[in-house]
Amino acid sequence: MTDGKSTAAPGSPQAGRVPLVVVDGANVVGSVPDGWWRDRRGAAERLRDRLVGYPGPAEVVLVVEGAARGVASVPGVRVESAPGSGDDLVVRLVRAEGAGRRCLVVTADRELRARVAALGAETVGPREAMSF
Repeated sequence: MTDGKSTAAPGSPQAGRVPLVVVDGANVVGSVPDGWWRDRRGAAERLRDRLVGYPGPAEVVLVVEGAARGVASVPGVRVESAPGSGDDLVVRLVRAEGAGRRCLVVTADRELRARVAALGAETVGPREAMSF
């Protein structure tokens, strides 16, 4: 892609070379008290748009849940809507797509951090990740 991002399909040769960055959307949005609770979908869309500029190359996946479900993907950021728990979907993505490559999960959720670390993923908090 011309923007340096990869939206490589899982299992493709390119998918194994670029890092996977999985963003816990609800946790990241909730880390800033800016009124996000009044428009959860809009807050998720703003986060998605900000992630387009994530330094790469990387495959960036934003996990949304609840009222933010249905947010569309854009070039450079794939959006996955969790049918239930967003944390469970993050873990499934790390397990399925993070194997064999660097994987970074953006969340401040301690339990989720422990779950993905057990799968070999690195973690960073929202402030650290969004300071780019």
